[in-house]
Amino acid sequence: MSGDESVRRRGARYTPPVPDLFQSDEEFHRVQAADAELLYNARFDLGTPAADVLSELIECTPWRSDSVVLWGRTYLQPRLTAWYGDEDARYEYSGLELDPLPWTPRLLAIKASVERAAGSRFNSVLLNYYRNERDSMGMHSDDEPELGAEPVIASLSLGEARTLVFRHRSDRSRKCIRIELGDGSLLLMRGATQSNWKHGIAKERRPCGARVNLTFRRIVRQAAPASDDRGGHGPDDSFVPDAQLHRLPDA
Repeated sequence: MSGDESVRRRGARYTPPVPDLFQSDEEFHRVQAADAELLYNARFDLGTPAADVLSELIECTPWRSDSVVLWGRTYLQPRLTAWYGDEDARYEYSGLELDPLPWTPRLLAIKASVERAAGSRFNSVLLNYYRNERDSMGMHSDDEPELGAEPVIASLSLGEARTLVFRHRSDRSRKCIRIELGDGSLLLMRGATQSNWKHGIAKERRPCGARVNLTFRRIVRQAAPASDDRGGHGPDDSFVPDAQLHRLPDA
């Protein structure tokens, strides 16, 4: 990506989206990225004020504080999570085994809206709760076997805007892609995106309010037992330079 493919906004550089002819009535724009399909809607219509949905999810979700195993070490994830889905939508990454919570009426309504916009069906959703600027998501690719080849991931953001950074997995000469995920925005990642790019959210130096991110996906088969000591397969929480994970004592 050449230097003129990014623009400066709020003191940071972001990759500008361009209009894209999409199959739904939603206003999606394509983000310029080689070897990836990224479509962004800055104002996704939930049918309910985004602030109300955010408050409900924060208050009513049984949030988990989990540890992940990376390179043989155990770390506490710097955010809270919850996994919902169909009964058989079991998910494994980085030493975690997640059995889905049953869908709530609110999540089913959001899922239906996202499915109409994406033109894809989903059977699960991972909720991430970023409480403040110290919470983050390490660089990773959503390429676990149970997601299938070229998965469609629909990422809905509520609350504080945070910057999602994409880094090419094999060609380090490629410039990073930066997308500011605003309140009520929807990002679609599809095609070869997960095979070619990692993505993550760094900690911020500025004060940040609460943010909840919902990533809808489809589990297509049960995963084999995972021994995920590698970076890039599931959330690895290895964001460089400021992941600052909390290492737990070895058992």
